[in-house]
Parts: sequence; C-alpha cells; structure tokens
Amino acid sequence: MVVGSVGELMDLLRCGPGDGHGLRVAALLRRSHPFDKELQVAGLLIGHPAEVIRPLLGERVARLVRLQGPGAPVPGPDPDAESLGHAAEAGRSAGLDAGVLEDWRPVLELVAAGAYGRTA
Repeated sequence: MVVGSVGELMDLLRCGPGDGHGLRVAALLRRSHPFDKELQVAGLLIGHPAEVIRPLLGERVARLVRLQGPGAPVPGPDPDAESLGHAAEAGRSAGLDAGVLEDWRPVLELVAAGAYGRTA
C-alpha cells in the first residue's frame, strides 16, 4: 500500500494508534523547529511505514520516519534525526496538549506539494 493523497494519509493517521504520541511529537517539533515542516511531519508519522508515505511526502520525511522505526539503524551524526529522537522521547508524556490531527492537514498539504524545497 502506498498513500497517494493527503486525504488518504489523514485516514491512515486516524486509524493508527490512538495514544496521540505522533501528535505530541509533532507539536514539540513545531515549537523547537518552527520553520522545518518536514521534520514536524516526520514526528507526526512516527511509527508508520516510511515507504508508504515516501511518494507523497518525499525522501527526507521517509528517511526520518524510517530512522525512528523499530529495528532502525543507529544514524550517524544527523541533527534532524537527533531532534526527532529527543522529541519522540519527550512526546511519551501524555500531559502535553498537542491539539488535534485535523490541525496538521494544511502542513501535510504544503509538504506534499513540495513547498519546502523537496525535489521530485
């Protein structure tokens, strides 16, 4: 399965784990890296298969998601992966107000459209 649209991606996210971890990670990254929408989206997608989202969201988002997955290789010195890992750990706290999934639709649409420098 490959996600072909933001609508399909939103459906996938709605069917995912209901614990809100991805929302919390994305919210933390929004605060610490406000201009890096791809990094924020990678946080939102933690725990999802990277290859499913790569065609829609690009190689960078898929690589970051893949680096946080189960059995992922230990990345070399990669500040983005390190930031994502720290946010993933901090996002385990259930007390963080992370908003709702629908708030992320415009960001997903921008990243899917390549608005952040991604090459096709």
